[in-house]
Amino acid sequence: MNRTLILGGHGQLGIAIREVLGGEVFSPSRAEFDIVRDDAESQVDSVKPDVVINCAAFHNVDVCERESESAFAANAVAVDRLARTCARREITFVTVSTDYVFAGNAHRAYRESDLPEPRTAYGTSKLAGEYLTRRHGPRHIIVRTSGVFGTRGTSSKGYTLIDKVLAQAERGDVTRMVDDMTFSPSFAPHVARAMSELIERHAFGTHHVTNAGSCTWYEFVRTAFTKAGLEHAPLEPIAYASLGNPTQRPLFSPLENTTFAEVGIAPLPPWDSALDDYLAARRARAAQLTSVDG
Repeated sequence: MNRTLILGGHGQLGIAIREVLGGEVFSPSRAEFDIVRDDAESQVDSVKPDVVINCAAFHNVDVCERESESAFAANAVAVDRLARTCARREITFVTVSTDYVFAGNAHRAYRESDLPEPRTAYGTSKLAGEYLTRRHGPRHIIVRTSGVFGTRGTSSKGYTLIDKVLAQAERGDVTRMVDDMTFSPSFAPHVARAMSELIERHAFGTHHVTNAGSCTWYEFVRTAFTKAGLEHAPLEPIAYASLGNPTQRPLFSPLENTTFAEVGIAPLPPWDSALDDYLAARRARAAQLTSVDG
């Protein structure tokens, strides 16, 4: 039975992973272990895990542009230390990366074999973390994902983006969403289950783990509203350029998985089916809260 150490285990994906893993799971808070400041070897040696999963990251894309040193400290240097620590102890190391390692100007979904070309400090720092992980040998799994949404709020925000926009729609507030940025939505529980299978099968290497298909952020939210019975909620498409944001985010970065078939893992369901699962979980959570309040 595996002992697993999860770093960054209190975000959307970390929470989902904790819920699907078997065996003993250890997930220190950031206050208990900071991947940038604290000693990785001491933390790993105190837990003695079979697997270390790194979900921790500096992922505020705009702040990364202004504070690139901090981005590289968390997303590259700290990942390097963790990968080295695990390699020396023959521990499986899993780290989460992003669609932002690509330029975003392709005409089809990016595959694992495509050449990365990040345009942001965030994407560049995450790609550096990938390269630094690989230099410590083959016993690693790099999971690239995109637009993760979950059923649990993060420890820092207390809500998820999809929860936020649904709440706006239920209040009748106008929601404005970008309609020229295409990605692959990724439901955290689905990603977590796939990651668990990759670990069980020792499927070392780089894998794209998203729900099947792609859409714009506007299409994603419009579909969520329709499925939630809020099809008449005010929703306006906008261009990314209209936000006046200087960060050059990739405008087309859907991911395609080409590795699951060879290791015997089923592809993840389409993103609109994932929204059904998310909304069912949201209704169940609301009913549970109503029952407790009652």
